[in-house]
Amino acid sequence: MLDLIGESAKTSLGYFWKSGWAFVLGYLISSMIQAFVQKDKMVKYMGNASLKSVGLSSLFGAISSSCSFAALAAGRNLFKKGAHFITTLAFLFASTNLVIELGILIYIFLGWQFVVAEMIGGIALILITWLLVKLTFPKKLVEEAREHVEDEDEESEEFDWKEKIRSREGWLQVGHEFVMNWKMVWKEITIGFTIAGMMATFVSEDTWKSFFLADHPDSFLKVLENALIGPLVAMLTFIGSMGNIPISTILASSGVAFAGIMAFIYSDLVVPPIIAVHKKYYGLKTALYIAGVFYVSIILTALGMHYSFTAMGFLPEEAKQVMNEDPFKIDYTFWLNIVFVVVAGVSIYLNKLFKESDAHSHMMMMEGDSKFKTIVTYLCLLYLIVGTILFIS
Repeated sequence: MLDLIGESAKTSLGYFWKSGWAFVLGYLISSMIQAFVQKDKMVKYMGNASLKSVGLSSLFGAISSSCSFAALAAGRNLFKKGAHFITTLAFLFASTNLVIELGILIYIFLGWQFVVAEMIGGIALILITWLLVKLTFPKKLVEEAREHVEDEDEESEEFDWKEKIRSREGWLQVGHEFVMNWKMVWKEITIGFTIAGMMATFVSEDTWKSFFLADHPDSFLKVLENALIGPLVAMLTFIGSMGNIPISTILASSGVAFAGIMAFIYSDLVVPPIIAVHKKYYGLKTALYIAGVFYVSIILTALGMHYSFTAMGFLPEEAKQVMNEDPFKIDYTFWLNIVFVVVAGVSIYLNKLFKESDAHSHMMMMEGDSKFKTIVTYLCLLYLIVGTILFIS
């Protein structure tokens, strides 16, 4: 048992080592966008449910933060300022599933086919969501949801990005946004990667094969079952998009169908903590409606990606196995991590200067954190420390 604990800790740390540079790169880009793009101006393009507005909302989401809870806060603020309900949902999904850091992470852990499916499938899912909401538009729920957010006050931001990008204050804010982004996601990442290492070590492939009918003959019913079960497994993990990627690698290596893996990856916006925040923002009925629409859209999109890739011959036979070799060897990952450790250090220093200056932050209030999540995070850190000691000894 002690040996297994050590092995699981090594696996968790190996997962993070393989992807550390991608996190820093992704959040650096996200921080620059947050500092230099004025979100208030997005609203004028998001006021109706036309395909053009949905497309622009998806683009705005794709250049925003990938933290699920930050995306919820941004979506609420845009909705409050006049964004249409449908464009708000498009923004939410795009800001957690169509961002650069997630694509890099998926490529590292799963391979290019999954990246393509994430991008194309993400666009398809947004279109399916648009159609479902148009067909079932809950006018009364939307009115109630807007009443929930109308009483909230928020500081508006006004600046010229061309001037700000040339200013010292603008780059100090980039450092500040970078640090704040990490404060938003470090718990989620710690929990996700620790659970992934534990699952890879303690949960046998036979368990996943039984759960996802991996040993059964390929059929539509099997693929459908995998697509239906994928989001439910994601709900049980309580983790967002970034933390779920290493876990999806385990599912892929256990024979889970492509549809099931993609459904699992798409499902960061239907996990219980996200639904709880939607309940606080918009009310229980609206929160359940959003979760239901996303769930149906996820299943349809996952099935569509599975059979489209099958028809084109792009269906991957297996996912990349990032832990089949020593993750800590000196290769491109090692050198990229060294470079981005320096980048992270510079960003932290800029944040220090930001706090010492007279600049003001435009960071939004964000829900989703809790004492329970904090306790679980520190238990994971303790587990990793003990496991590392056991592995070394």
